[in-house]
Amino acid sequence: AIAEEAQTLGIAWTASVWDEPSLAFLLHYAPPWIKIPSACLTDIALLEACRRSGVPVVASTGMSTPAQILRAVQALGPDRLVLLHCTSTYPCPTEELNLRAIQTLRERYRVPLGYSGHHPGVWDGLCAAVLGASVIEKHFTLDRASFGTDQAASLEPAGFARMVRYIRNWEVARGDGVKVVYDSERPILAKLRRVP
Repeated sequence: AIAEEAQTLGIAWTASVWDEPSLAFLLHYAPPWIKIPSACLTDIALLEACRRSGVPVVASTGMSTPAQILRAVQALGPDRLVLLHCTSTYPCPTEELNLRAIQTLRERYRVPLGYSGHHPGVWDGLCAAVLGASVIEKHFTLDRASFGTDQAASLEPAGFARMVRYIRNWEVARGDGVKVVYDSERPILAKLRRVP
């Protein structure tokens, strides 16, 4: 049903795999990528099966030490892998976000880095993008007050749309890094600058 609805809407979809049978089931639908949840990052047999599939992998690193992450990267291979910095607390308190770990993980493992956020706000996704995250994953719900362990760590539609808008604005605002005088500045320059 999910595959049919996604096809109707023209969107890509995937799912987290928690064991090899669920991987085999998901591969039947030709996903564009496979998600490895933090809880499974140390399941080397599952990671090796994902690598053999040839499908790109997005792997969360919550609850994992640097040594465990290194073993996972070695099992998955770096060629089709994105690591997500993650703190597996639902919801995650601000003081445990440790967003600078995005840069640390990218430098240490030399693979693209993203962020899997369980903070109930929208600003952490923007901050992760500013720090270089190329993938942002946030849990989504229609009602944060609903029953379930993930609801309080999820974004509702309006919050999710706001986060995406902030990230898209950042992508435009960051520019190319070349310092120039813009045409829009020239009238102000002519009016205010006293010494050329």
